[in-house]
Amino acid sequence: MSTPPPEPPPPRRFLTVTQVAEELNVSVAQVYALLRDRSLAAIKVGGRGQWRIERDRLEDYIARAYADAAASPVEAVDEDDQPTS
Repeated sequence: MSTPPPEPPPPRRFLTVTQVAEELNVSVAQVYALLRDRSLAAIKVGGRGQWRIERDRLEDYIARAYADAAASPVEAVDEDDQPTS
């Protein structure tokens, strides 16, 4: 009799800036820019003021980005994700 494989742990509620950058496949600097312009909501925690982004807030940001993209005219994009003129 075999035991079932263990269930994966639930996703973390809060992500670091680095984890968000990895999720979005962008640089850490780009995530800081999103925090600065308040496009992405986050909190500062601890004495050193490290940023933490709640997973639900990240998902909300992604949904808004898709909605904004759907409402905007589409630009031609080349293979390197650079808009063409």
